[in-house]
Amino acid sequence: MDDYMFQTYVAECKCVREETSYLEIFNYSDPSFNTSEEHRFRFDELPDEFGNFLHRRGAFAPPKLRPGVKLVSGIRLILQQNAQHSETFTPSYLSLTHQAYEEMVRALHLPFRAIEGTSAVGPFFWGAFDQNDEDPHLQIIFRKSDVRKKGKTRGWELMLSHSFRTHITTGYAKGTASSDMVESIKHLRACADQILHPMLLPIIILSHDLSMKNDQKQRNARQWLRDLETAVSMRSEVLEEENKYIRGAMIDLDQINMDLVECHSQVLWKRPQAYQEIIKGICQSMDRFWEKASEDEAYGGRGGEVDKLHRSMMSRLDFYQAKLKGIENYAHITLERLTIQRAALYNIIAQKESKLGLQMAGEQRRLAHAAKRDSTSMKILSLLGAIFLPATYLASIFGMTFFNFVPDGGNEPEPPTPTGTTTTTTGGTAAAAPPWNPVSPLLWVYFAITIPITLAIVITWRWWDRRREKRYAAEDRDIEEGIEKMEAQIMATMRKRTMSKMRTWEVGKT
Repeated sequence: MDDYMFQTYVAECKCVREETSYLEIFNYSDPSFNTSEEHRFRFDELPDEFGNFLHRRGAFAPPKLRPGVKLVSGIRLILQQNAQHSETFTPSYLSLTHQAYEEMVRALHLPFRAIEGTSAVGPFFWGAFDQNDEDPHLQIIFRKSDVRKKGKTRGWELMLSHSFRTHITTGYAKGTASSDMVESIKHLRACADQILHPMLLPIIILSHDLSMKNDQKQRNARQWLRDLETAVSMRSEVLEEENKYIRGAMIDLDQINMDLVECHSQVLWKRPQAYQEIIKGICQSMDRFWEKASEDEAYGGRGGEVDKLHRSMMSRLDFYQAKLKGIENYAHITLERLTIQRAALYNIIAQKESKLGLQMAGEQRRLAHAAKRDSTSMKILSLLGAIFLPATYLASIFGMTFFNFVPDGGNEPEPPTPTGTTTTTTGGTAAAAPPWNPVSPLLWVYFAITIPITLAIVITWRWWDRRREKRYAAEDRDIEEGIEKMEAQIMATMRKRTMSKMRTWEVGKT
């Protein structure tokens, strides 16, 4: 069943190309034969080099040893330490060809189930024995994949298989630039004399993944949280110029809201609960290994070097368990405090919105008063028109030629005579025509009456309009005071309801 599912999943995968190298470390009873080599595969120059490494042919054939010299331990890995392709950790993608990947898994006795773990999310560990009773292998899958960042996938993967007959651990390791795979391999080469324990590389990778960077991120998140608490609660322990969330007399609520989200994600980075389960799985695999290895004299039995290394690694795992438990409690408190600050921020925003609503209500009321004033002004204009329109109408009527305002006894002026003409009297003598003046000498009466009346009306209207403006200004002040009183009443009611709740602690209780 496993073989069929393995072939099916491999056939469905797409292939990408990554730079590939190999690592071989062998320890012999005679240390002069010990080797540690790491080189890139030269696919273009030597097409069969990959297959020769898998099957230990050609340049990779076991060396000839002197009589009495035997192999003590070894590790043979295919490495892709700096994977670059954007799809390299996408589900159903292989960084080798189908043929090369299948040949690698079969030749190195790697777990068939690893191909089904390409879609696993977060940290993942699995360890078990295969079904080969003649040459049992402890198979291990340890991987972690993440979502894309800047268009590229991230993560690392480790497949191992330890033979109890040859004492050689074979495997495949891949990691992107963001992982610690390069440092882990350097660490492994520095511990070359301890490679008999197959769990050495997984614990090295775990150690780098749970480095002090994880603790420092939690500390940074807590400091970030304290800054947010200072901004939200307006504590006086931080100077205003040192608080990046205060702009003048205003609090930058948008920045606080964004930082709350970022701080929350920072706390949840490498959540301890997932790694605690990983450590449990590693401990179970180590128990399986030592249960079988303790019966083999090649591993030194109780009190041997492998036993000491095994106990040291178990102690390290206990240390990580304790540290993760502390981080879990620390992160839990940080998350609770973040929840409190988020609730407080929502209350501040709600208060700002209510105040803004009151201000909008005040503005609308002022607009209503302004509209009322405009209607009053229109009424005044209509009144002025009603006052002056009859006079204008009468002036136009009396200005017609149907009316004669010449005083009694006077002669009606004759129309003017054209230039150069003379008039003849009865005696036959010519006399000049008297000048014609169409303006009545009583015209001053019109202006004497109109101007004082107009000035009196304008002055009266101006005096009345100033009184009206003062009354409107007093009404606006009353509106502002009413809004402030309403806001104070609302806040007092909210505080009264809050203080009426039961306290969460008893003051003075012993």
